[in-house]
Amino acid sequence: MKLTIITINRNNTAGLGKTMQSVFSQTCKEFDYVVVDGASTDGSVDIISKYAFLFGHRMKWISEPDKGIYNAMNKGIGMASGEYVEFLNSGDYLAGPDVVARMLKALEENACPSILYGNMIKDMPNGKILKDRGFAGQDISFLGFYTGTLNHPPTFIRRDLFNKYGLYDENLKIVSDWKWFIQAIILGEEKPIYAEIDVAVFDMTGISETNQELNKCERRQVLAELFPQTILEDYNHWAFPIAQIKRLKRHPWAYKLVWFLERCLFKIEKRQVLKSRTVQYQ
Repeated sequence: MKLTIITINRNNTAGLGKTMQSVFSQTCKEFDYVVVDGASTDGSVDIISKYAFLFGHRMKWISEPDKGIYNAMNKGIGMASGEYVEFLNSGDYLAGPDVVARMLKALEENACPSILYGNMIKDMPNGKILKDRGFAGQDISFLGFYTGTLNHPPTFIRRDLFNKYGLYDENLKIVSDWKWFIQAIILGEEKPIYAEIDVAVFDMTGISETNQELNKCERRQVLAELFPQTILEDYNHWAFPIAQIKRLKRHPWAYKLVWFLERCLFKIEKRQVLKSRTVQYQ
């Protein structure tokens, strides 16, 4: 198979049913499916068994205790047989019945890159639906990951990269996929390719969205582990001002105004410095 879709679940019957139905409804059948359940007690296993019968040999599943989200994902990687993997967690679902067909076509059209990503649709708690294009084909730098991330659900990852860069860090609860992307894309210089395809609808009520303080804490921990302090000091100080300038550049009139004010302040400061030096010399 070209692709393995991996779903992890624990005690989420409503979300799991929605996820598995979206996978089962795909018009393209050139993928297999892995479901890793964390010993659910709410009837999830009944739903898994039902779809296992419908998928037949194209589906593998287990239900057993795990050590957290990333431990379950790593189990899924070990069970996968596809050249690429996609993680579609319980509660998330594919954005349409032709998603797999379109993404597999995009893989072929782009000479099978190591990472292919599309758009993520955010299902907000207030009922709003937002489209997140992520980096949308822009060059991805460390600054991009310092302030953001590559969305996980709409991303197809070549499975052999997990041999090259390792599995997800199971000591982290929220940002292990972010850490893995930094290792592969920033430190390993993998080149993700963007496809203008709505891939996955993301459940915004998950732990990664509701526990922002833990998210920030784990990010700081990962950055301190992967990068020298001398580099981080500059990013800690200047990352968000740089991001602000990048946003301003999208509006030329605003950027020119800020540039003009900065030049005026620079000249005033320069005159003051020269005057101070002249007085000291005298």
